[in-house]
Amino acid sequence: MKITFLGATKMVTGSNFLVEGAGKKFLVDCGMYQGGDRDEMQNHEPFAYDVNEIDFMLLTHAHIDHSGRIPKLYKEGYRNPVITTKATRDLCSIMLPDSGHIQEQEIEWRNRKRKREGKEPLPPLYTAQDGIDTMEIFKPVNYDEIIEIDPNIYVRFNDAGHMLGSAIIEIWVKEDGKETKAVFTGDLGNNDIPLLSSPTMIETADYLVMESTYGGRLHMRNDDKANLFLNIVSETLDKGGTVVIPSFAVGRTQEILYELNNLKDTQEGEDFKKKYATLMKAPVYVDSPLAISATEIFKENANLFDEETQAVIESGDNPLEFPGLQFTRTADESKALNEKNESSIIISASGMCEVGRIKHHLKHHLWDPNSTILFVGYQAPGTLGRRIVDGEKRVKIFGEEIAVNARIEYIEGYSGHADQEWLMNFVYSFITKPKHIFLVHGEPTGQEILKSKIVDEIGLPVTIPEYGQTYTLDENLTMEQTVAPITPQMNVRRDVIDKIRLLKNELNDMETIVKEDYLAKKDNEEENFSCSRVIGYVGCFDGPVCLSRPTCRKVEERNRGSDESQEF
Repeated sequence: MKITFLGATKMVTGSNFLVEGAGKKFLVDCGMYQGGDRDEMQNHEPFAYDVNEIDFMLLTHAHIDHSGRIPKLYKEGYRNPVITTKATRDLCSIMLPDSGHIQEQEIEWRNRKRKREGKEPLPPLYTAQDGIDTMEIFKPVNYDEIIEIDPNIYVRFNDAGHMLGSAIIEIWVKEDGKETKAVFTGDLGNNDIPLLSSPTMIETADYLVMESTYGGRLHMRNDDKANLFLNIVSETLDKGGTVVIPSFAVGRTQEILYELNNLKDTQEGEDFKKKYATLMKAPVYVDSPLAISATEIFKENANLFDEETQAVIESGDNPLEFPGLQFTRTADESKALNEKNESSIIISASGMCEVGRIKHHLKHHLWDPNSTILFVGYQAPGTLGRRIVDGEKRVKIFGEEIAVNARIEYIEGYSGHADQEWLMNFVYSFITKPKHIFLVHGEPTGQEILKSKIVDEIGLPVTIPEYGQTYTLDENLTMEQTVAPITPQMNVRRDVIDKIRLLKNELNDMETIVKEDYLAKKDNEEENFSCSRVIGYVGCFDGPVCLSRPTCRKVEERNRGSDESQEF
């Protein structure tokens, strides 16, 4: 049995693992890289394997960093099964077409620039229709059932407690009369995530591939988290500000609704109601069509909720509904939120602030010292969300520099990922401990901390694999570099070259516009020189540029690095 690590290596996104055994090749996850431009460019690179040689795929859950390149697989000819839970299939049916729509929007924006540069347009990574078509190869299975994929390959999906339908996958492979068992955690949840059951504890494994997103940190406990949330929101609303919550459409949005339901529906006592009167009256908007659709899927799969939540539902209270909650589907409804003169709570995607309606809400509220931007999920390096959390004072949104004057808060406990304590508990829970552990899906610093704890406290060998490394799961655990590694230096060099090339093209483009405008209006030379708002000379154009002229305003915008505004 062999495992080749082709994503989520010393980083948090791009989950993709190639497994070979019993004469078969199969994948565990095929997710998108998310973060800065350098990370996302990896999505366009060719797969490190022949798509036609893949016999089947196992999908841990629906989040795009685990599922987002499946339509690319499909587009390139893959037609074998994607085996996953029913809830994951249901969520992918809305998330993958939505991802395709985003890809189409992004490439449309890039192609406008390429057209000005005289370059041929590029196709999107995949389209919304590709996302829809991909669903035909999804094969749903139930939790806790051992499924025969092949006479020598068996799998079982167990509740990972990370999000609706998320799974820890056990894989048994028989070769040469010997059985090897590998366990892939996908993303592990905490023990106390609202709505969801606790992660399943696995009894035995020969090899464990485990996530490590929060390997170096501990989450805030539920009571502390709820009180902090309550205070941040109420203090902002009392000042007349707006609370903007960038939230992942699937998972975190539903948790926040659950929290607000507790605050608005279940709190008793006149003192509480008096102290938090503004919060109790404030409208709550879920401004994300994807989040709205995902919430409906959560309701349809309520049988997967934990016992406490199911008891609440049976009592007649829906934990995802409460007075004052409103859903905005259309672009016009979304725009209207920023025109209202009211204190409110706006929950909007995307969670890392890279695409979607959240960028418009940030543009309207980041500058306001009375408002709060409340982050409740992981922010990948290079993303707009990460830059704001890290304390940047000015950020560019749609080509416009926005001052960060709003209150910035980050409640880490709302993450769907297990913290260090629960990752360690998961490893401790094995009755028969793994021979070896591979840490993936984490940043290097946190991974090293977690590795040290596992080695020191449990005494198990741990490896943090590099991209493209293949491990043969034998007694000696042999490793070879089968795919060329992706080094940061290579990415930086490529990024610098691309930026230089883009700058050169922009300058050439700007020179051409100015020249053409000058030649077309040379009879109005006197008017050009009479303007007092002269800002300088451009290229070989032998004359001043005037901001009163439309073309020159365009030139100045280019000099400021103006970008086209994205559509809703």
